[in-house]
Amino acid sequence: MATPRFSYNLMKIFWRIHLRLYLWSSGRIGNKIRGLPILILNTKGRKTGLPRINALQHMPNGRDFVVIASNLGVNYDPAWWLNLKADPVTTIQVGSQHYTVRAREAEGEEREKLWKMMVEKSPNYEVYRKATSRHIPVVVLERQKKDKHE
Repeated sequence: MATPRFSYNLMKIFWRIHLRLYLWSSGRIGNKIRGLPILILNTKGRKTGLPRINALQHMPNGRDFVVIASNLGVNYDPAWWLNLKADPVTTIQVGSQHYTVRAREAEGEEREKLWKMMVEKSPNYEVYRKATSRHIPVVVLERQKKDKHE
């Protein structure tokens, strides 16, 4: 049986390969995993200022997008979420479309509703919640009204 650290490292490798295929194919390859569509999140490193990219499962929510900062259930937030907290306005790619978004953490009833919707689509999020003692953020990526990418 794989150790948790081994599984985490294996998943990180998978996501790196997936990201490259998604970008290379403009989202034609790898646009859905385990029932949820994938988006590419662009952030700026909060310490380095360097561009960072991550492939994330998401759920459309009206004009916006919902992502979960589960970090595969480890006990610290993913770097992309820390980067978004430092600079919440960024861009995402969904398939071949690009959007400007502002990130915010869902709270209260909204968070619970979105969490349940995500878990219905991908039960792994509940597994990740049980694996960690930290609060897992539910992040809403709000499309900006004057989106220069549309």
